[in-house]
Amino acid sequence: MDVMDAERSSKNGVIGSIDLSSSESAVDLTGQVHQLPCCIKFDGPCPVSDYFKPKNSGIEVEGLSVEEAFFRGRKLKGTTVPLPQGYCGIVLEKRSHDKKDSVNMDEGDLNSWEINAKFNSITFWNHDILPSPDDTHMRCFHWFAVAKAVSFYFRFIC
Repeated sequence: MDVMDAERSSKNGVIGSIDLSSSESAVDLTGQVHQLPCCIKFDGPCPVSDYFKPKNSGIEVEGLSVEEAFFRGRKLKGTTVPLPQGYCGIVLEKRSHDKKDSVNMDEGDLNSWEINAKFNSITFWNHDILPSPDDTHMRCFHWFAVAKAVSFYFRFIC
């Protein structure tokens, strides 16, 4: 990378790439992705399914099927929400490079990612309170419609 590329890179942010061809071999995590109302300061393997066992509560609130689970003795109530049609969630993993190969690569090649897993639904959890369409996590899905409308609008302007 020459000086001009470095200056352009620092002004425009980090350059990187995502290899979408790896999506065919990606693990399907649908039904296994959870947004917990806490911070877990551990990044490694753990037998989660031995301890975290969500079950259907038989309750339905505003069209949402409520699930219950316990995490470290705290009762959680949540709901599984499918991602909107045309969208899927992905888990990215940074591609590893040999040190000898990285000498000849530019910044964009060094910052490359590949799809490790994908999912089509996510379960949002609350402490002790029933899930609702007014929950912050549920409201974020409204932005898909806004993004689609803005994108549609700009196709005709540009």
